[in-house]
Amino acid sequence: MKLIVKNIKKNFDKKEVLKNLNFTFEQGKIYGLLGRNGAGKTTFFNCLNEDLKIDDGEFYIEDKENKQRKLKAENIGYVLSTPNVPEFLTGREFLKFFIDINKDKIKNKKSIDEYFEFMKIEKEDRDKLLRDYSHGMKNKMQMLVNIIADPNILLLDEPLTSFDVVVAEEMKQMLKNIKKDHIIIFSTHIMELALDLCDEIVILNNGLLEEIDKNNLNNSEIKNKIIKALKEETNV
Repeated sequence: MKLIVKNIKKNFDKKEVLKNLNFTFEQGKIYGLLGRNGAGKTTFFNCLNEDLKIDDGEFYIEDKENKQRKLKAENIGYVLSTPNVPEFLTGREFLKFFIDINKDKIKNKKSIDEYFEFMKIEKEDRDKLLRDYSHGMKNKMQMLVNIIADPNILLLDEPLTSFDVVVAEEMKQMLKNIKKDHIIIFSTHIMELALDLCDEIVILNNGLLEEIDKNNLNNSEIKNKIIKALKEETNV
């Protein structure tokens, strides 16, 4: 499966944020989306998720038989940098509600406690109100419901920055374990995290997507290429 980004444009008044994006994302890979603050990473995600209407272009999915179909909302899972969860519910109530309303769509459904175990949420936290969860715990819950929904494409907008070192490593390993069945696009401003986690590095630079070729390069050389690409944006 592939996600095809074709001639995507998005303007805000007279400012071109996404100029003419063309790219192909492939299943089985984690893509690190890097860019300076304000480069348009979140705008790109919001366009993919149809939270923003694009001005031109199209997104579509291509299957193994090279058949193309329009990208639909159920194909996308979106983990926001600022978690959005119903804080008046407990963690268990939230999961039960989510599973109940999606029961016909969930594959290989597990028990609520099995999902908690998968995400390494401790027993004493499962029946607490979500408003009493830490930022990182809320982010875990947001990640969990997206994994339960099992979308083809998972958009992660700075999802690991709120986790401590141990939990961040657990989340990285979890993403590596599920990537074979998904297209994962991981937005971050932390270059070392992208190099550690991601199979491919993509720069959103001056409104365009540019892949950084990692072949035959060590980490220092890749970093230099990334920094050069990001500096070029400031000189445009």
